[in-house]
Amino acid sequence: MEEWEEGFLHVLRALRDAARRVEAGEVRGPALQSLLALEAGADDLLAGDPDLVALRRLLCRLRALSCSVDLCSGSLSLRARCRRCGARRAVARVAGAVAGEIQSWVDREAIARLVAALRGGRADAARALLVELKARLLSTGGRFDPRLQRELLGHGVFPAVEAGLGDPAVGDGCAAAVLALVRFNKDVFVGPVLMGPAVGALVASASASPAPLRALNGLVDAIRSPLVDELHARGELPWLVALLCAPDPRARVPALGFALRVGYYGRKEVVEALLAEGLVKRLLCLQRSDLGGLLADTDTDEDEDGCPKAKPDDTKADGSLLLACLPTVWRRHDGAADTDMEERPFVSAVARFAVQVEVGVGLSPREKRETKLEILRRVREAAVSPAEEATVLAEVLWGATP
Repeated sequence: MEEWEEGFLHVLRALRDAARRVEAGEVRGPALQSLLALEAGADDLLAGDPDLVALRRLLCRLRALSCSVDLCSGSLSLRARCRRCGARRAVARVAGAVAGEIQSWVDREAIARLVAALRGGRADAARALLVELKARLLSTGGRFDPRLQRELLGHGVFPAVEAGLGDPAVGDGCAAAVLALVRFNKDVFVGPVLMGPAVGALVASASASPAPLRALNGLVDAIRSPLVDELHARGELPWLVALLCAPDPRARVPALGFALRVGYYGRKEVVEALLAEGLVKRLLCLQRSDLGGLLADTDTDEDEDGCPKAKPDDTKADGSLLLACLPTVWRRHDGAADTDMEERPFVSAVARFAVQVEVGVGLSPREKRETKLEILRRVREAAVSPAEEATVLAEVLWGATP
């Protein structure tokens, strides 16, 4: 049954692509013939479905125009040539409308089967259809498609996808679909995201896979401060901050991205909550890792939080150490810095967070100054050596005045 359904969708997509080729100017050839064959079998294939009435009418119009092109092809007079050109342009226009109708048919069938697969527990089919749904939503390119919107709401796509967020078999695909739905139409889907269980499900599954956290980052970019406030009100921020030291290294990069976004959009209470959860200490841990930067590698033991313990020799340093530990990343060319950021995503993590807070939209100028002083204070507390303290303090101050 699933193979037959997939084959049917494949045929519909092939007909849609054929109509688009005719629209592009291929008014003769197999593409047009396939559409005319569909029109010939319209009484058997399209009858009885009110959603396909417009498609039947357009196919009949396409056949009539195709006959006009054939009739004008036998004469070489100027009038015949003009009629032939006009008929070809009309064929292209009608073919474009046919492609739109077939695309709506594809959307209707694919969405209905996605909802049925999610509710029926057919994980393999649901994963494939979720990928197709995401690609379809992104293909609109920011343009609103009322037909697609009607199908999404009519079949209850969002509740079905939301219910699948907690299923490990389809959770990653559902997380990406939720983000795609919000980007497709914020006016409709932002409300259900903020008021429903989607946010909590994404946070709960973020420790098992990086996909929910990447989707949450995208939602923060799309919804901004309201989502950050909602996460803070639900008490979800401590769980997300803890992911900075998650056992799975794939979760740490999106966790850092989330912290930077919250620093940019968060209000004073939110940023203070992050700092109270030991954000600075965790960011320093990331900087000390192999994917960090600017700190000398040390063969130190780790404490219960995964941070290296300080050596006794590290407590001795003179004042000249500050100049030697100036942040070299900020002195590189832009291209070199971008390459270094891709290879070492945790480089200058504390300074990057401080910059996000300073240029962000959630704090007043006075609150930004107070928060920066608090970050500096926590750096002094969390640093394991005077060398690290001097380096990170210089990074924060340098990043504030680039």
